[in-house]
Amino acid sequence: MATPSAGDPRPASTFAVALALTAVYLIWGSTYLGIRFALEGGWPPLLAVAGGRMLVAGGLMYAVLRWRGVPAPTRAQWPSIAVMGLLMMLLGNGMVVLAEEDVSSGLAAIAIASMPLWMGLFGAMSGRHPSRGEWLGIGIGFIGVLWLNAGSSLSSTPRGLTLLLIAPIAWAFGSVWSRGRDLPSPFMAAATQMLCGGAMLIALGLAMGERLPAAPTTQGTAALIYLAIFGSIGGFGAYIWLLNHVRPALASSYAYVNPPIAVMLGAWLGNEHFGLHDLGALAVILVGVAAISRAKARG
Repeated sequence: MATPSAGDPRPASTFAVALALTAVYLIWGSTYLGIRFALEGGWPPLLAVAGGRMLVAGGLMYAVLRWRGVPAPTRAQWPSIAVMGLLMMLLGNGMVVLAEEDVSSGLAAIAIASMPLWMGLFGAMSGRHPSRGEWLGIGIGFIGVLWLNAGSSLSSTPRGLTLLLIAPIAWAFGSVWSRGRDLPSPFMAAATQMLCGGAMLIALGLAMGERLPAAPTTQGTAALIYLAIFGSIGGFGAYIWLLNHVRPALASSYAYVNPPIAVMLGAWLGNEHFGLHDLGALAVILVGVAAISRAKARG
């Protein structure tokens, strides 16, 4: 994913940042339930729900960008793009999709909320230390995540939890590693990462014996289309833009907002259950997001 040559966020208007954050918050918050519906509709996890929709979304985005005159990646840029596809698409998104075969959509979103903590740690290791206010927000948000997970009615399995540990670590490392790399423009980087990651996911799915269904359900197919258009193109495009215009802690704050949205949508549309225990934890998570935003505004 492309980043400024100097490694620092580019200036952006408050309205543009708010719009991009809203897109990432709402769209990605809904994709967890979309993944569940696609899986329940008969679509295989790696071959279609992760890989197929990434390949289609990346291909469409690449075609539109080239039509608009955006330069294609250079030969020297493709290796870095492939690494990003491996880290963020295969190990990040792909592991979440596999995990949702075993855990609820709400728990998947909650587990991914640990990503900003890993992102802060990897950023500190690379010399990009979050401010005290950002660390405070990360800490508060993570406490909320732990509270929500402790004693929660959301189901879990060892396999699912292992996959949901790999996913945020890989995504966080990929996000931090990408900064300052020689990569194409942000949206071209997003498109080509999805192309590379989608191809890897499809290859892995075929190797694992996955095959396309003969008769997927209408709801499952609609969910898959939603994931490709909104989740991949809209949500990922907005996230790429944020990584180039705001501090990493703010760009990654979606991981604290997505769990409340995912849990509420799961309860509303997917018959997943949560109570006052979970609502209290959600409030703490939102306080963490507010602390990160406040620290960013002061920075």
